[in-house]
Amino acid sequence: MNTNLRRAIGAAAVGVLALPLLAACGGSDGSGGSGTSEGKDKTVTLVSHNSFAASDEVLKQFTRQTGYKVKVLKGGDAGQAVNQAILSKSHPQGDVFFGVDNTLLSRALDNGIFAPYEAKGLDRVPRKLQADAGEHRVTPIDTGDICVNYDRAYFAGHKLAPPQSLDDLVKPEYKNLLVTENVATSSPGLAFQLATIAKYGDDGWQDYWKKLKDNGVEVVDGWEQAYNERFSGSAGGKKAKGDKPLVVSYASSPPAEVLGVKPQPAEGPTAVATGTCFQQTEFAGLLKGAKNTEGGKALIDFLLSRTFQEDMPLQMFVKPANQDAKLPEVFTKYGAQVNEPGTMAPEKIAKNRDQWVKAWSSLVLK
Repeated sequence: MNTNLRRAIGAAAVGVLALPLLAACGGSDGSGGSGTSEGKDKTVTLVSHNSFAASDEVLKQFTRQTGYKVKVLKGGDAGQAVNQAILSKSHPQGDVFFGVDNTLLSRALDNGIFAPYEAKGLDRVPRKLQADAGEHRVTPIDTGDICVNYDRAYFAGHKLAPPQSLDDLVKPEYKNLLVTENVATSSPGLAFQLATIAKYGDDGWQDYWKKLKDNGVEVVDGWEQAYNERFSGSAGGKKAKGDKPLVVSYASSPPAEVLGVKPQPAEGPTAVATGTCFQQTEFAGLLKGAKNTEGGKALIDFLLSRTFQEDMPLQMFVKPANQDAKLPEVFTKYGAQVNEPGTMAPEKIAKNRDQWVKAWSSLVLK
């Protein structure tokens, strides 16, 4: 397993219940402290989840362009960081929050933690990603897909065509081959459940999961265990002698498996079943009551710039929201093109998430 991918998505694959203290990370010069655009210490503070990453040179370029230094406060996985931002909204711990995704967005918006700001460059972001286009409380920064990944060698060796759709996964030829994450404790697990709800509807998704359970789906607590221990196609899974050739992971997992491998293979050891995906979009927003509002606006503009957007894929293994940004070759050569991922309005997710998780737990875990 590539360490960059582990860093980038491991934290986001954990549960969302605990509320840890935010940990500070130095920015372009390692400095700390909270400042304002009018003070001597021109620091802008970015609050995010543990998966946030950017190259030092890119952060230094922001400082050269604007005069602001970036301080990063990391607060656990995405759910933990959002909860902490809500709890501290009367005294925000930073100027900008990055990392609330479409499964958590309504929770943040309903709690009023963001101030409106229309970012420069927003016209280069597809309208379908702009979940709050009317009010501009958040800005889309990146997008990615949760999908079933498969082990090429297993299916070639068994002369079996890999599954390509959710319908395929309940067929007898794929019995006992899939491992997924617990919906109640894992972001990828929840996204996979949402993919099935988007596909089969409120009245059909439970019947689908009954079939999936009867077909031998294995459920583990989180992504790390599923991908790096149970999945036979990953480097970590091979080492752990994993025996599941199908796993719920990310569309960006295949490029990560070949990053740094020399010589580069003709194709990666894993691939994506593109008919099983659910789209996640991450947003940034200016925190209401921020001490450095102007610095926060400048940082959001920078997060949407090509400089940051083209650095982001190999830092966090996500795709740029800015359609002008170019993907690195490892993404275009080894990644999957997901043309029609499952999607769902954040408001619907917020309204139904708890009852869906409870119903799934009763159905699948009993």
